[in-house]
Amino acid sequence: MFQTYRVIDADIVATTASRALAEIMDRSDALNGGYACFVNAHVSVMSRQRSDVKAAVESSTFAFPDGIPVYFVGKYLQNQDIEKISGPDFMALMFDSERGRKLRHYFYGGKPEVLEALVSTLNKRYPNCNIVGAVSPPFRQLSEAEHEAELAAIRYCNAQIVWVGLGAPKQELWMQANTGSLPLAMLMGVGAAFDFHAGTIERAPEWIQRWGLEWLHRLLQEPGRLWKRYLMTNSLFIYFALKSHLGSLLKSKS
Repeated sequence: MFQTYRVIDADIVATTASRALAEIMDRSDALNGGYACFVNAHVSVMSRQRSDVKAAVESSTFAFPDGIPVYFVGKYLQNQDIEKISGPDFMALMFDSERGRKLRHYFYGGKPEVLEALVSTLNKRYPNCNIVGAVSPPFRQLSEAEHEAELAAIRYCNAQIVWVGLGAPKQELWMQANTGSLPLAMLMGVGAAFDFHAGTIERAPEWIQRWGLEWLHRLLQEPGRLWKRYLMTNSLFIYFALKSHLGSLLKSKS
């Protein structure tokens, strides 16, 4: 369907947001299941460090370029005709589309109060959107019976799009493990999108996003939780990405 480009240990889809949206809606209308990862620097580095995360991203139907670093590698180091496609932005595009709103949407993940605010906000903003279910799973290991009950509920609602907001890498691993049990649904791992659209976390202004500094805005909001992820992980991303790029250049010249 799409060409891909390599970022560290992941094949990233080379496309634009509008083409990605059309493809996801086409698959959903046809009840073709699968799952999409939105790969940022954090997920890229984890794919190098953890074999289970690498397998989850590699097995995905689509791995979209989320975040300036992953986008930069494709756009400027590999000359790809692409756009940055983040989970929160993609969710907004879906609900801004009349066709997208008509699909049967299900939300899985997030704190109960966040999920309640998210569904309320979307219903007010898009009165004709088709939200068929929302579940905030407990923050513990589910029993097999509880897990099967949650999957049965999603199937019962005939969900076409399941938005998964468990955070990385939990959401990637969850989607890989459960896509076979939800064969008619497209699973979308969108991370902090639930908080952004619910209004519980303020997203960076657009000009900050355009300059690639959204990570700094998030860091200033939650320094205790995010300093290691953004400062250390971003440094590792630069190292791994440049090492891979230089290796590819040397191989092409040999």
